[in-house]
Amino acid sequence: MSDTTLSTLTARRVWDSRGNPTVEVEATLADGSRGRAMAPAGASRGTREAIDLRDGGSRLGGMDVQNAVSNVNRLIAQELTGLDASQQADIDSRLIALDATPYKSSLGGNAMVATSMAVLHATAASMGKPLWRHIADLSGQTPTLPLPEIQIFGGGAHAGRRVDVQDFMVMVPGAASFDEVLEVTSEIYRSAGARMKKKSGNVGVADEGGWWPVFDSNEEALETLVRAIEDTGEKPGERVVISLDIAASEFGSKGRYRLALEDRELDRDEMISLLGRWIDDYPIASIEDPLAEDDPEGVIAFTREYGDRVQIIGDDYLVTNADLVHQAADQGACNAVLIKVNQSGTISESLACLAAAREHGYRGIVSARSGETEDVTICHLAVGLDAGQLKVGSITRSERMAKWNECLRINDQLGGDAYVGGKPLQNTWWARQQKENTQ
Repeated sequence: MSDTTLSTLTARRVWDSRGNPTVEVEATLADGSRGRAMAPAGASRGTREAIDLRDGGSRLGGMDVQNAVSNVNRLIAQELTGLDASQQADIDSRLIALDATPYKSSLGGNAMVATSMAVLHATAASMGKPLWRHIADLSGQTPTLPLPEIQIFGGGAHAGRRVDVQDFMVMVPGAASFDEVLEVTSEIYRSAGARMKKKSGNVGVADEGGWWPVFDSNEEALETLVRAIEDTGEKPGERVVISLDIAASEFGSKGRYRLALEDRELDRDEMISLLGRWIDDYPIASIEDPLAEDDPEGVIAFTREYGDRVQIIGDDYLVTNADLVHQAADQGACNAVLIKVNQSGTISESLACLAAAREHGYRGIVSARSGETEDVTICHLAVGLDAGQLKVGSITRSERMAKWNECLRINDQLGGDAYVGGKPLQNTWWARQQKENTQ
């Protein structure tokens, strides 16, 4: 018989996809079951998200995590050992109370999220369940395989700010299976790489595996992405659509937006007008953080104008925070929320954020970070929470492919008939166009 009493918590320093230190936690239960998880790290970060605890100083660029590791091995282990690990909400509430700061700056968001996820893994192991099934049981959702959102060109903070827009991505809502999405996307990625090599002679990749951008304007990246889709024989806007992460907080403040690549500054209305023209001219079905997190007037205005045409995702604007989702819904800002577990700091807070999104009819997108590891917890979260969409970066680099490949394994466990396809985009122009084409 399983005994889910938390016996030990052990943290160690490991390394992420940028070669920076991060925290790994291993949880052991009284029945011998084990769970292990690693904290990711973001480069583009909202000001209200959980803060990673870093050691500072000159060694390792100030990025070491020995204090966060020590916090797990001493403070957190002392607090949680002996508790029932199956009570995830209790585990997480105790972590939050022990830290007692608004943004997890005492224990460190990295220490807390790795602990929270490790306990989740250990409990699933004790119960003899796949992690996605345990999460589905916790959340009361029916597990489904999400629609991927996959980067083709990197940008912004993920590519030395070579272009201002952070992610140029594709989604394949018209594909019949998860595997087909990856195949179509791989062909587009190859075509985009060939175009970049022809343009610049050399090609490189950004932090999340997308091609390194060599463009003279932000719009040139959009044009090139459309051409790359067409190179594969696809008609942009049919099976394949474009998704953008503007990450406007990285180059905008107080209603002013500085496009460094193009050496020009836009006010709020001009920024909205620019993005609106892109929506008119390109097959864009989703836009993330179109305006800065300190520009609620802009986000509200953009949602009012384009919310019935595209998915408008709050990332820096909502930082996986249920209270901010409620507030945004009251204001009419966004219609979707990005779920990043390390933004909130615990599994329970992330579940609460997605529950708030569902309450208001917002879509959910479970997301990785630009500094990733081989940890695949978010795949199981996306499936077990029936989130509908998953964003992990590109279709290269093993820290990204570990997650796409894990989804393929889960697909087999689910019997291959739980893929959501284009359902998450059912209220966008893409879905309306598909409906018209079938009538």
